[in-house]
Amino acid sequence: DGNAPPLTPPCQGGGQDGIMPLLSNEENKEITPPLSKGGQGGVSYVCELKIDGSALALTYENGILVRGATRGDGVSGEDITQNVKTIRSIPLKLNLDNPPPVVEVRGEAFLSLAVFEEINREREKTGEQLFANPRNAAAGTLRQLDSKVVDKRRLDFFAYTLYLDAGNEQNTQWDSLELLQTIGFKVNPNRKVCYSLDEVREYYEFWDTERRNLPYMTDGVVVKINSVLLQKQLGFTQRFPRWAIALKYPAQEVPTIVEAVTVQVGRTGALTPVAELKPVQLAGTTVSRASLHNGDRLSELNLHIGDTVIVRKAGEIIPEVVRVLAELRPQNAQLFQMPSCCPECAQPVVREKGEAVTRCINTSCPAILRGSLIHFCSRDALDINGVGEKLVQQMVDSNLLTSAADLYDLTAERLMGLERMGKKLADKLVSAIAQSKNKPYSRVLYGLGIRHVGTVNAQLLTERFTNVEDLATVSAAAIEGVYGIGPEIAQSVSQWFRVPANQSLIARLKIAGLQLHSEIKSQNLADINLQFAGKIFVLTGTLPTLKRDEAKDLIVKAGGKVTGSVSAKTDYVVVGEDAGSKLEKAQSLGIKILSEAELLELLVT
Repeated sequence: DGNAPPLTPPCQGGGQDGIMPLLSNEENKEITPPLSKGGQGGVSYVCELKIDGSALALTYENGILVRGATRGDGVSGEDITQNVKTIRSIPLKLNLDNPPPVVEVRGEAFLSLAVFEEINREREKTGEQLFANPRNAAAGTLRQLDSKVVDKRRLDFFAYTLYLDAGNEQNTQWDSLELLQTIGFKVNPNRKVCYSLDEVREYYEFWDTERRNLPYMTDGVVVKINSVLLQKQLGFTQRFPRWAIALKYPAQEVPTIVEAVTVQVGRTGALTPVAELKPVQLAGTTVSRASLHNGDRLSELNLHIGDTVIVRKAGEIIPEVVRVLAELRPQNAQLFQMPSCCPECAQPVVREKGEAVTRCINTSCPAILRGSLIHFCSRDALDINGVGEKLVQQMVDSNLLTSAADLYDLTAERLMGLERMGKKLADKLVSAIAQSKNKPYSRVLYGLGIRHVGTVNAQLLTERFTNVEDLATVSAAAIEGVYGIGPEIAQSVSQWFRVPANQSLIARLKIAGLQLHSEIKSQNLADINLQFAGKIFVLTGTLPTLKRDEAKDLIVKAGGKVTGSVSAKTDYVVVGEDAGSKLEKAQSLGIKILSEAELLELLVT
């Protein structure tokens, strides 16, 4: 495979890019088919628990830790070396007398359940937002601007992959794990060599129940072909090694009681009912709240206060109510109904015809302001590191922020008036805000939070209208003329730019120096895949390993185009789990359907 990276890396480094790509493992629910690709005659497999944390790439030069990075896009990750050095289970120096010039180690940073619960107890005491699960807590901790905070949270680390130069590489994955222990790393003790797929299945089934007794979260099993020689022969696809696969466990479901229902207000004014539950252990964490989505879902559930419900974690992350056990309903249980006024600003709420969502339409609502600011600073938008929910709440309450433009007027001195804000942290925040001025126009447009404008639509709009003045002054009909932009989106964009407060916001962002124009760049012909050139793709559902924006970037780089809706002009629809109406429309139009695996195969052919 000409696109596959070599298994043994050259002895070179540079920047925050790892020598070897930090790829994820292909996920599957069936044990036999994917592993059979490696052959079973004399083949052994190493089974390891899939730790639910954040993948890290570590680089050692002459035995000294010089770089620690997140997975990123698999090739280039975020440099978090200073934070990585605070993790006590990551050696700063390898236990080797004559270390090779370069050693690359991959592994998972995670929080034990005990430490996770302790962190959330402390956050509850100080009125901070609780972490949803250990994975989110670990990821958020690694992105902290202050390494002292990382140190206090006591992250742990299991190493699982070792890359050495050609003269030092190991013969098997098992030997690599043993050597990792010898040179100073923690390696998960619950690993096993299996000599048949039946043994792999037994290991998987054993840990399906036994994992509940572990002191950390695991959501599956990673199976790797043991022989390094065979790994080389199998190679890589664009996104993952062919010699490894992740077998995920199904979501756990548990019963509990609804003690109350509260209503949250989001950045678009959407009211979301949330079930306040009798605390229950679910997938390794204590769950006391679960989303009820919207009024329609409430009606389907016929939810009463006091009901016994079945709860699960969607994607092992977000708790949701699956069903109500109506036969256990108390006699005096009260039916919950959505409020007629906003719980944040007490203004009347509306529900548009044909919509499931109830909304607050008061643009001065504090909940809408907070949500808008959090969205503006989010990773897919301006990516302002260090600005989260708690800090936004403080800045809004202190009247430091009344719009996103106010961020660019902040100084370290003004920020130091906030709780727990020292000069060093304030300086880092001001620097992070300044760096966001370099984010491209499409991300600024997405960050504005215009209803119906996601990352894909923002990209389409900025490609057609290359400066914000053009987009702000054209008609809804002209916006609708952009392929992939429907009438609802076009109307929403047109209306947004006609609001005086939004016009003022754009003017201030322009003065602040944000990118509100884009340059048309010619595409490198060497990067174009002829099977993708000029083809129109639509993505729908949850893909097994790729995030939506990752799949989009791969398609665009290969010469294709991604749109948000299916039409007769669509060439391919890439489908994942819970694909919905877009899949049905594609099938009715006879459009070619691709799985994630088929998309990746098309990319490398």
